[in-house]
Amino acid sequence: MKQNVLFVCIHNSARSQMAEAFLKEFGNEYFEAESAGLEPGTLNPNVVTVMKEEGIDISQKQTQSVFDLFKKGKFYNAVITVCDGASAERCPIFPGMSKKLAWSFTDPSSFSGTTEEILEGTRIVRDEIKAKILEFIEEAKELPYWVS
Repeated sequence: MKQNVLFVCIHNSARSQMAEAFLKEFGNEYFEAESAGLEPGTLNPNVVTVMKEEGIDISQKQTQSVFDLFKKGKFYNAVITVCDGASAERCPIFPGMSKKLAWSFTDPSSFSGTTEEILEGTRIVRDEIKAKILEFIEEAKELPYWVS
């Protein structure tokens, strides 16, 4: 049975979208993934660009509110925040949730400079998230209650 994982960040415009896409790409056998934001914004076009470089198209993804998912009574085996710690504390506790993890990544919307400099910073965050997702999948394979 697949485990349900929710990735949360502030705007659901960059980090959580990348984490969701990578878990779907590499862990689809074991996990169902979604993402949401504390204050949903607009999908970051630089994130769309750097994810396309990985062969993953998220251009049609919409942002959504974590509180809307909470109100719907959605169940998640794990909720993983991918923003800073203070923001992560604002995330609701979902009924039945077995794990709450906090992974801190730099917000690509905070980058400044030329378009290429912003894209380069976004690529670094993308690669950090990808590595963390691959590590998460490998660790989960070793825990019988995570994947069965």
